[in-house]
This record gives sequence, C-alpha cells and structure tokens, in this order.
Amino acid sequence: MASVRFTVTPTKAEDLPGLSDTSPDISSRSGARVRFGSRESVNRSEPPSEASGGPGATAGGAETPDDSNAEQGDGNSKISSVYINNSHGLDDDDFYDRNLALFEEEMDTRPKVSSLLNRLANYTNLTQGAKEHEEAEGIGEKKKASKSPQMGTFMGVYLPCLQNIFGVILFLRLTWVVGSAGVLQGLCIVFVCCCCTLLTAISMSAIATNGVVPAGGAYFMISRSLGPEFGGAVGLCFYLGTTFAGAMYILGAIEILLMYIAPKAAIFESKHPEGEGAAMLNNMRVYGSICLLLMSLLVFVGVKYVNKLASVFLACVIVSIVSIYVGALVSAFKPPHFPVCMLGNRTISGHEIEDHQCTKTKTTYLWKQFCQGPEVNASCDEYFLSNNFSQIEGIPGLASGIISENLWSSYISRGDVVEKGSLGSSPDAHPASTQQPYVFADITTSFTLLVGIFFPSVTGIMAGSNRSGDLKDAQRSIPIGTILAILTTSVVYLTSVLLFGACIDGVVLRDKFGDSVKGNLVVGTLAWPTPWVIVIGSFFSTCGAGLQSLTGAPRLLQAIAKDNIVPFLRVFGHGKANGEPTWALLLTALIAELGILIASLDLVAPILTMFFLMCYLFVNLACGLQTLLRSPNWRPRFSYYHWTLSFLGMTICLALMFISSWYYAIVAMVIAGMIYKYIEYHGAEKEWGDGIRGLSLSAARYALLRLEEGPPHTKNWRPQVLVLLKLDEDAHVKSPRLLTFASQLKAGKGLTIVGTVVSGNFLQSYGEALAAEQTLKHLMDKERVKGFCQCIVAQKPREGISHMIQSSGLGGMKPNTVVMGWPHAWRQSEDPQAWKTFINTVRVTTAAHLALLVPKNISLFPSNSEPCAEGYIDVWWIVHDGGMLMLLPFLLRQHKVWRKCGMRIFTVAQMEDNSIQMKKDLATFLYHLRIEAEVEVVEMHDSDISAYTYERTLMMEQRSQMLRQMRLSKSDREKEAQLVKDRNSMLRLTSIGSDDEDEHHRRVQMTWTKEKSSQYRAMHSGCSTPEGFRDMLSIRPDHSNVRRMHTAVKLNEVIVNKSHDARLVLLNMPGPPRNTDGDENYMEFLEVLTEGLERVLLVRGGGSEVITIYS
Repeated sequence: MASVRFTVTPTKAEDLPGLSDTSPDISSRSGARVRFGSRESVNRSEPPSEASGGPGATAGGAETPDDSNAEQGDGNSKISSVYINNSHGLDDDDFYDRNLALFEEEMDTRPKVSSLLNRLANYTNLTQGAKEHEEAEGIGEKKKASKSPQMGTFMGVYLPCLQNIFGVILFLRLTWVVGSAGVLQGLCIVFVCCCCTLLTAISMSAIATNGVVPAGGAYFMISRSLGPEFGGAVGLCFYLGTTFAGAMYILGAIEILLMYIAPKAAIFESKHPEGEGAAMLNNMRVYGSICLLLMSLLVFVGVKYVNKLASVFLACVIVSIVSIYVGALVSAFKPPHFPVCMLGNRTISGHEIEDHQCTKTKTTYLWKQFCQGPEVNASCDEYFLSNNFSQIEGIPGLASGIISENLWSSYISRGDVVEKGSLGSSPDAHPASTQQPYVFADITTSFTLLVGIFFPSVTGIMAGSNRSGDLKDAQRSIPIGTILAILTTSVVYLTSVLLFGACIDGVVLRDKFGDSVKGNLVVGTLAWPTPWVIVIGSFFSTCGAGLQSLTGAPRLLQAIAKDNIVPFLRVFGHGKANGEPTWALLLTALIAELGILIASLDLVAPILTMFFLMCYLFVNLACGLQTLLRSPNWRPRFSYYHWTLSFLGMTICLALMFISSWYYAIVAMVIAGMIYKYIEYHGAEKEWGDGIRGLSLSAARYALLRLEEGPPHTKNWRPQVLVLLKLDEDAHVKSPRLLTFASQLKAGKGLTIVGTVVSGNFLQSYGEALAAEQTLKHLMDKERVKGFCQCIVAQKPREGISHMIQSSGLGGMKPNTVVMGWPHAWRQSEDPQAWKTFINTVRVTTAAHLALLVPKNISLFPSNSEPCAEGYIDVWWIVHDGGMLMLLPFLLRQHKVWRKCGMRIFTVAQMEDNSIQMKKDLATFLYHLRIEAEVEVVEMHDSDISAYTYERTLMMEQRSQMLRQMRLSKSDREKEAQLVKDRNSMLRLTSIGSDDEDEHHRRVQMTWTKEKSSQYRAMHSGCSTPEGFRDMLSIRPDHSNVRRMHTAVKLNEVIVNKSHDARLVLLNMPGPPRNTDGDENYMEFLEVLTEGLERVLLVRGGGSEVITIYS
C-alpha cells in the first residue's frame, strides 16, 4: 500500500515566485513541515472585520452569502461553501474532508470513491443507472436473501451442461443414425452439429462474460444485445424448443419403458402387424400424458426436489456411457453373444424364435410364418424357398473388422426390409409382406432427416449461463465449463460413432428398436456387464432431462412475461408467493402435451431442432454485430472470439435448419417473424422515395424517430462528441490536435460535430462563416474524422458557444460530450474574457448534463502517426461521476496510438477509509466491468496546511486584486474615449475566446464629469500608491481558498509522484464556483492541480451512468 507523506519548506518572502510565474518548481516544496496551529484555519483567530468585505481585502468584493443549503450526512450538517470570501469561523470538521475540499461542492451528486466502492462491494446497492438497470431488467429472484454463491466451474457449469447435452438421442437413436448414414456420414453429422454448438458457445461466452447475466439465459443475452423485438421472438422460440424438448424426453422415457422394460404394460395391442405402429403410438400418448402430469406435479410441489434428483440422474448418464466404452473394449476379446437370424440377406425379427430355431424345419415358428401348412408340399413364400437361413453375430466385436462394411450409407424407404448387403440372396423375389417376420423400416431415412433427429442431442449448452447467479465467478466459469462440456460430449459422440461402427453389425445398427436381437436396446447389447445397465440408466436420465426442461421452460416464459414486451403473456409473469411460475408451468404442460400427442420421437425431434437452431443463430448474430459495431460497453472478459466465427456459426445454423427440414425452417421463421412484428407492431412507414437515396432518407428518419423514444441505456452510451475549436484572425484552427484527440477517442464510431463561433453579425459575416466551415471540413478530412461541422455567428463568443451546445444534433443524435481546449497563457492575458468564456462553457455543459473533456497541453498529445511506446494511461479517480474515467481509457486503447499503453487506476483513501478493503473492492469492481487495469489506493493523511499552500493562496489573491485594479483604471480611460459614441454603441472584440467586459464597467456615462472621474479614480485605484499596494499585500488569505489550495497542492504532489512518467493522466475536473467572483481563483486551482504533468485530460461527467457491470 502506498503511503505518501507531505513535507514542505517555509519559503522566504524574497523567494516568492513572481506573479507571472505559472509553474513553480515542485521540488521546492520538500523539506521541513510548518504548523499553523493544530487543525485550525490560518486566519481563524482574526474576527471578521469590515476590511474583509471591502474591495481592498479580497478579490471578491463585498461578502457573498452562501448559496448552498446544509446537507445531512453522517449525522453532521455539512456546508458546501462558495469559493470566495468565506470568512465565517467554521471548524474543519464541519466540512467534507479537507483533503478533498476542492470537490466538496459536488459531493451531493458525485460521491467519493471510497463510499461508492463500499456500496458496490456486494453489488446489491448499485448506483444510478446500474441500480435502475437491475430493478428494471433484473429477472432473477433478487429480492430473496441468499447466501453468497459458491459453485465453481465443475459443479456449476460443466456437470449441468453434460447432463443437458447427453440425453435420449444418444441411447435410442445414435446407433440407428450410424447404421443408416454409415460411419463417414455419421461422423460428418456429429461434427457439423458439434461445430455449430461450439461456435455458438464461443459467441455465448463472449456475451455472458460481457457483464452479469441474470436468469433467463439465452433470452436475456439476445434481448439485451439485439433489442426487445429480437429478444422476444427468439426467447419464445427458445421457450418452445425447451418445452418440446421436455415432450421429447418424456416420449423417449416411455419408449424405453414400453419397448425394453415392461412390454406387457401396453394398453393397446393390435392383432394384425399393420396396426402395431398405431397401437404403439396410442400407448405412447396415454403413458406420456400420465408421465407429464406426474412430472408437472413434482415441479409444482417444489423445484428443490428436482435439483436434488439431478445429481442422481447425472450419475445414471455417466455410468451408462462408461458401460458402453467398457463393453466395446471387452468385445475385442470376448464379444457378447447376440445371434441374428437371416433369410438370405433379409433380417428376421427375433422376438419369437430361439437360437436353434433359425432353420427350415417344418416344426419351427418360421415355417409357420412363411408356409401355409406343415406339409412338405405346402404353399410357401417364394423368397423363403429360394434362400436359406443363417445366423450372424449381432456384435462381432471391436477386432472383427466389421467397420469396413459400416463405412458407407444405407438409406432405405419406409416399409423396406433391413438387409445385409454382403450376404447373397435370390434376386428375383417379390417384395416382402408385412405379415412375415422381417425387420421393417418404419421411416424413410435420408441425410437431412438424420441431421434433424440427431441435433437435439447436442443442445443444452445454455445450462451454465442459466445458473450464473449461483456461480462464484461466472465470467470465468461459464466459458470454461461450457466449452469443456461441448468438447467432452463431442469426443464422446465421435468416438461412439466409431465404436458402434466397429463393434455392431450393420443390420443391427439399422434395426431401430432392436427387433433382430430379441427386442433388446441396440446400444445395450454392447454394454458391459449387462444391457440392463443402459436400459435403466437411459430411462432415469431421460426422466431427469424431462424434469429439467419442465423446470427451466416456465422460468424462461416468466422472464419474458415480466419484461412486459408481449402483452398477452403478462399473466404468466405471476406465480406463487415464493416466485414459482405456476401459470407458466400450466401453459408449458399444455404445449408439451401437444408434443406428446404427436407420439413419435422422430417427428418431435426436428421441431425442437428448428427452435434451438434459430436461438443459436441469433446468439451468433448478437455477438457478431456487437463485435463489428464496437460498442463501448462491449468488453467481454472471454477474448477468444471473432466476428468471423460468429457469422460462420450463424451460417451453419441457417444451413442446418434448411438441411434438416426446409418446411419446418420456414414455419419457425414465420412464427419468429410474427412475434417480432407483434412486439414491434408500429413499424416504419414505407416511404421509399426514388432510388437508394430515398431509401437511406427513410431509414435515417425511422432510426431517428426510434432513438427519440427514450434516453439511451447505460450499455448503449458512447461519446457523441461536440469539439469546440477556435480560429485565429486568418481563419486557421489554433489547436488542430483537439480534433486528432477526438478521432482517437471515437475510432470512427458514433457522432462527431466540430463547431466554432465567428464573432459578428450574421448578415455581414455569412461569407466568413462559410469560409470557417470549409476550414473545418478540410481539417476533418485531413484527420479522417467522420462527422459534421457547425459554424455559428454571434455577437459574443460565449453566447455562440452556449447556443451551439443547446442546438447541436438532431433528435436522439445529440452530443453528450463536449471537448474543448485549455485557455493557454490566461495569466498573462490582459483580456480576462478568454478564461471567463472557458468557465462559462464549463457551467453551460454542466447545466446541460453533458460530459466535458479538457485536454491540457494539447500540443504535446500524439498525432495519429505517432503511436505511443509502452507506457501507462493513469486514471485518478477522486469522485464518482458516472464512470467516464473508466470508459475513456478503454476507448482510447482501441486506437492504434494508445493500444500498447497499459492502464492504472489510482484512488485516494482518507484517514477513515480502510485502504486494503478499498483496493479489493476496486479490483472486484474492475473485474466485473471487464477492464484490465492495475489498481493502487493512495493514502492521504490529514496533514496541516503547509507554508507553501498558504503563500500560494496569498500570492493568488494579491495577483487577482492587482489585476482587478489595473483593469478598473483601464476601464476609466476607455469610458472617457467613448463620450462621442452613442449610448448603445459598444466596442466588439473579434477573438472567439474574448467577450466584452461586464456591462457595468463598459456602460457609457453621458453625465460623466472631470470631478466624477477624479473621485472614481481615488476610490478604485488604490494600487497606484505605495500605501495602497502595502495594504493589498497585508491582506490575509481567505480560509476557503486556503483549504481548496491545500487540496490542489496535496493532490498534485501525489499525482506527480506516481504519474510523472505516464503517457496520459486522466483526472476528475472540479466544478466551477457557484459565486462567479471566484472564477479566477478556480483557474488557479486547476493550474496548481495539473502543473508538472505533461499530458492531462480533465474529465467532468454529465451526471448519468455511462458504464455498467451488466450484460
């Protein structure tokens, strides 16, 4: 921890720097320390006298009453004093901390960093925009007091993703996919689907680590990235996909129950083979509806029971997969015995036959099926007569070389017999009858169909982002856990395809329901030690996945309903007292029932494939657009993303949608489009005009009208800059580097308006204004700044600048940040209006709630062709003003000039602050803001006012008083010269930075006489006599000025000590004094605060949050 001690040398009177000295040597401040009384003002012992309010005492003239009201804070009444002439004998403890006296007038609206960080420590009482953001958009159960989240990457993200990704398709359909498509095309299907989810996970990780993602997962991410219309449309698609996934899992569980666990439990049975399919579908509908009802009741009673069972279900999945791998390895040495009966090359159903009955014996079951009687001369099927029975091993084993037969695809039509191509058969046979005991295909297979059926087995990647509130470090856990889970499942799927192709015969693979192996689950035949491991494990895992879907889908619908973007869904935002979404659960159960009534796993899977693909498509689109738009709030902590990866993922999603089912794809898009138009029902009026220009005009008008609807959200805030430039007499820009700095800050994005003021009358100066505008355009082209220029003609420059700040921009495209230069050599200037215009502009920007950036020593700033070598951008965060100080270095480092610079953030700890805790809180805050920076807390001990501070304040007030007297005598001479002019005729100065003298001093007195002139000079020219000069030197400095100078001196010493080698120093800019008599002192305070620093950027926030921890 840095601890800074301040020691100063008492300075002799003859060592005082002259009035024109603008940068006293900082080293002269070191040495012994001088006390002016313990914690007392240097002029406290002096009672307020008449002289203290007279014109000869201070620069302020008559005493000014305090403009501010007493504030309550920490139980004490704290007074925000004006800068000048506060001669009340107030104790220091009645003020804000003496070390921050320069900022005390702003403490009511701009809190100290220490108090801000204390509130932000647990991120439960966020300030301004962030708090509103949480209240308006937070969709988690944040009202419920909960212990701090402790889940790590493994338990919080990796295992839930594994459980959601592994599911019914792996156990019930993957073998069939491999048998139909072959190993090569099967690998292709798995690889493309896994690539799609991996690219989506990369995009999702970027979005999820771009701030805090509350509940709602994909819906929250898309709606906050692409807006409520896209978010609502895709959120509902994701909801429907999750709901149909629940139906699919239930159908899978019922299929396992009725096919492999308890076939006798079937309610509907058919006496004819043609009706077996229909009877099975009816059984699925009845048992599926019962299972859905039971699961819905379990979810309604309490989701905690579902979460407790989740680990059991996950264990079932893992055990089942391990048994497959062990079985595959065992099959290389000892293949399991599962004989398959073949007639020629046709596969015979093994339900009714024993191992020794696969022959043409008249007493066997098979003879009865193919012949009309037991007699030798009985009429038999022609194919039966011309072909012989044979038995093959259903599981030849890993070392059998069967993979060579399974490499290529074998697509068949519905009703065809599953055949083994390597076996010979009679070619002139008639088609098989469904009355015969063959294994028939129940669906026509194709590559596109298999893609649609397999894709749901790779979904479930959002499980981690949905649990972000339970994670200890969500921004680290979500990307690592999700991508590791996808890589793990991808490896399992790819190796499973190879193992299935290398261990199981093709006819068994193509036998979807395992009829050829006596009704065993095909993947179970490979399992070790028994097929029941897979059967039981897959049943419980599918039940668990169904429960997870019925738990997650209602919460997603509740999140959408609470956002109130789809009015007719509003009722589903309500629920039980504990927040459980009762009505949403009811609707979810009804929609899932529709999926169960379809009753076929192969028909439900492509439906949810469409909805999930559309959701993933928009996740990729959101990430790609955010990356290309380079929004200031787009700062993902996960850095391994690129817009090309996002658009590649989006392309794969779109291709998979049309590959798997083009008509389902169109239906899904129509549904999403209808929801989009419903949410955004008042669309743009179609005013096309003629040609592209008319279209651009219509689009621009529509966009401006949309922007006008409300103030921009904190996440969308970016600096829309108004750059104020000053032209010299030859219409050349005095500080072109201001525009260079603006271009580095903008990096070609957002709105930039470059403005200047031409003094004069608009009717006479119109040509001059056009010339000034052309000068600005030429400079903008040279600096490659894309934007607009604006030139205003006004009698007084300060009025012109005020008008420009008020009127620049159009609709929602108004500037929110003003950039202007520092008035150089203001001390030497005889004309005080240059710096008065500067202070007036500061006041105008504050009144307009605009941010203000003032680069000091702008000529030393780098040009666009001078990239900075490695160094630091230092941020001195004194008071919180909306986060501008955090955002500006991030924006600058996007430009090539500042890219190599690191970022350091310094904040000041007072005596009462816990500096160690402040450093931890600040590091945590920056971590959540996704900003990489070194953090240091500088301790400023409460020291007594030094001799240097006292003398510097005295010098400032004496100089101010002397210049005032000099300007008064000059005013007298000018008034005598104006007697011949009209009363309303005024001398107009032409410089942009100079206004007229105050009207009180410029007013023409038609009754002015020699006696009055002598009397006026006697009163106001005290400095012209030695006695008057000595009186001026004998004044005591004002107490409030001493305190503010104390702040400026101490802060400057700390900043110079820490940041003397920084490439750029960003610093809070104190507000101007409420009493305008203290303007000159305010300029002196800013000079003292920044002297000794090469490049300084004074920053003043606009009063609103510009940075947020939220996504």
